Amino acid sequence: FNDEVVTTLAATWERVEKNADVRVVVIKGAGPSFSGGGDLDYMRRAGGASREQNLAGTKAMAKMLQSLRDLPQATLALVHGNCMAGATGVVAAADIAVATESAHFAFSEVRRGLTPATISPHVVAAVGARNARRYFLTGERFDALEAKRMELIHEIVADEAALAARGKEIAAMLLQGAPGAIAGIKKLI
Repeated sequence: FNDEVVTTLAATWERVEKNADVRVVVIKGAGPSFSGGGDLDYMRRAGGASREQNLAGTKAMAKMLQSLRDLPQATLALVHGNCMAGATGVVAAADIAVATESAHFAFSEVRRGLTPATISPHVVAAVGARNARRYFLTGERFDALEAKRMELIHEIVADEAALAARGKEIAAMLLQGAPGAIAGIKKLI
């Protein structure tokens, strides 16, 4: 994540929210990982930025995640490879999350001298305060089984081919629901 990625995602969610033709949003990574989290070069530059500049970036990330969570369409995160730091916030903000057996997760902000402030509302809602406390404080990596145990993800599949197939199955189920009902259910929850 960096300013460009956060801005692009925020603009995407805004376009999607207004597009009645979009019924399901599928979020997946390209390449070997779902997302490694923060852009390290960006984070180094942020170390020299003013407090106001860093606060603006933090607020933009928080708003982007809130916008994802509040989309009237159903959202589905398909996770493979590494899912680190801010990327776990995306997974927690999505309505449904499925990961491969080989997926690994971490709330690694503490190891960079940061707090996971922007992702914490979504992660705590997904995994509970007790699990968040442990993994936010330690920054340790955990596997898909642990992510499922603490409810960061809903399902585990064998590999990326199975992930794509399961994603299509879930999207098909979501398309059977009426758009107004899906939006209403999300507001209800």
